[in-house]
Amino acid sequence: MENNALLSLRGIYKSFPGVKALQDVDFTLRKGEIHALMGENGAGKSTLIKVLTGVYTKDEGEIRLDGNDVVIRSPEDAQHAGISTVYQEITLCPNLSVAENMYIGRSDDVLQNWKKMNEGAGRMLESLDIPAKPTQQLGSCSIAVQQMVAIARAVDMDCKVLILDEPTSSLDDQEVQKLFKLMRDLKGRGVGIIFVTHFLDQVYEVCDRITVLRDGRFVGEYEIKDLPRVQLVSKMLGKELDDLSDIKSDVAASAIDEGETPVFEAEGLASTEGIKPFDFNIHKGEVNGFTGLLGSGRSECVRAIFGADRVISGSVKKNGKPIKIHKPIDAMKNGIGYLPEDRKVDGIVGDLSVRENIILALQVMKGFFKPFSKAEANAFADEYIKALNIKTASADTPIKSLSGGNQQKCILARWLLTHPDYLILDEPTRGIDVGTKVDIQKLVLKLASEGMSITFISSETDEMLRTCSRLIVMRDRRVVGELKGDDLTQNKIMNTIAGGEEE
Repeated sequence: MENNALLSLRGIYKSFPGVKALQDVDFTLRKGEIHALMGENGAGKSTLIKVLTGVYTKDEGEIRLDGNDVVIRSPEDAQHAGISTVYQEITLCPNLSVAENMYIGRSDDVLQNWKKMNEGAGRMLESLDIPAKPTQQLGSCSIAVQQMVAIARAVDMDCKVLILDEPTSSLDDQEVQKLFKLMRDLKGRGVGIIFVTHFLDQVYEVCDRITVLRDGRFVGEYEIKDLPRVQLVSKMLGKELDDLSDIKSDVAASAIDEGETPVFEAEGLASTEGIKPFDFNIHKGEVNGFTGLLGSGRSECVRAIFGADRVISGSVKKNGKPIKIHKPIDAMKNGIGYLPEDRKVDGIVGDLSVRENIILALQVMKGFFKPFSKAEANAFADEYIKALNIKTASADTPIKSLSGGNQQKCILARWLLTHPDYLILDEPTRGIDVGTKVDIQKLVLKLASEGMSITFISSETDEMLRTCSRLIVMRDRRVVGELKGDDLTQNKIMNTIAGGEEE
């Protein structure tokens, strides 16, 4: 065992009914290092973190902190040992103030003194350059700011080990750099940081070492300088990954006849969410996308198209004929499907089964007073579990127990089951593993080649370039440009965002 090991896990096992989640897993974290924990969804990363933080109790193995055996049976045990966690899904209370969220659950007397609590929170927010006031309601903050508040809360608890589980998934580039600065500062003070992310660029920018898990087993531990990205992806998948540059097919793009009437078009569409009037169209078999920085209005545009936000001006047509979309059910009845940005809030129904989640949209369209038979529901679910390779013990498994990537596949199955003419995918690959990302990208292009029209939104520019034949560029909730053909480059996108057409 390493002499400077801050935290070591040896021979960790954890099983659930029918699933061996962790089998003989080792992990070592040194003092003052940033250590990436990598693997596909379902590799065991989240389970290992939950064992370490007392959410789950390990079946076998040992955990040592500062060279001493520790017993962690609850989150309180982990907190007492100096282990703090910031999860991918924000677990704070939106109805409380920022300061209350930073101090809730702590035993110190600061909670008894509002002035002291607000002053302490204010100092922490200022030191991290977080644009929030201690007294404002957390729910009034953007998702990005809420994530930063969660990190500030963990940092302020004098942690020895800081676990960051996908903390950057809702942050823009500038906010990511602020987080990285904080991580490096903590590293300099001897804090060990476990960093879980699917952004490979971020791993190579900020991490010292990488541990890879696959199918609940330990694959290896590597110095960052000794593991090229291609090898990392290969170890995560257990196979050679197709060259990502070869994913995109020109078939879908070349099949588009822009002289034909668009499948869907909007003119002067604007919404209550601050979206300025914009024009939009998509042709049969086309994959287009909205791109721009966080907060630019990408998601709000497609929410307006789908009727999820209230439209205050504009008109829409399908196949050249005017239609009315006031709410999502109108869009669904007009052959539009929508996979939302936040799968936890707007996508899955956690307590329902995989089967019930898959048939949900089709059942809504049919009407709840005309339920599908058990045989019909099973047939629908089984078809898409197989088609999308959804990893689940059975169709009866509660969807909340699946990995993020498999939850996402279930929501995708839900919309494919309705056989839409036009499918909107908002961040379909956020927070899921590289292998599943590739599967979804290939599926998008396959569906387009079969005639489906698809709008694809992703925070990863390279992913947009691989999948889309046309990009609508957003800035400040306004369309500032449209790119296609030879203009579909990262530099052109960034230049358009920075210097797009002014009002």
